[in-house]
Amino acid sequence: MLKGEKVLLRSVEPEDADLIFEWENNRDIWQVSNTVKPFSKAMIRAYATSDQDVYAQRQLRLMIELDGTRNAIGCVDLFNFDPTHDRAGIGILIADEKYRNKGLASETIGLMIDYAFHTLNLHQLYCAVLTDNKDSLKLFQKHGFEVTGEKQDWVKQGTGFKNEFTMQLINK
Repeated sequence: MLKGEKVLLRSVEPEDADLIFEWENNRDIWQVSNTVKPFSKAMIRAYATSDQDVYAQRQLRLMIELDGTRNAIGCVDLFNFDPTHDRAGIGILIADEKYRNKGLASETIGLMIDYAFHTLNLHQLYCAVLTDNKDSLKLFQKHGFEVTGEKQDWVKQGTGFKNEFTMQLINK
């Protein structure tokens, strides 16, 4: 468990399955999560009850709770964990808009950076942010992530395409 001033990051529990099912099947976020089909409840339940060892699974999802409550407001993921090259991707979801722009995502990213660099001893974290997602761009830049590339026409949305930034944070 990782604890900040406002948030607590904890492992996924079996009782989180229904909430994760709702979030993963929200088509509004599919474009940023590279999801193209719904997840079944069985798949989500299997994940929520599985061994969530970052070294075995190559990913780690932590639930974001408001400290002092059991109210999960989102999740943060390390994915494509690569211990050979000491890197991982990072992504975050604050599911309910009423909890956005309150510093909770920023505190969560800070806790995950500390965990990734000082517990997992990673050399770098990276993320992908749509170029028009100003809030996410600002969030990651606040924590030292730099834009290191731009993929043209990378994400299809409707009948058009959007560009996507690659951002990296190197542990110096």
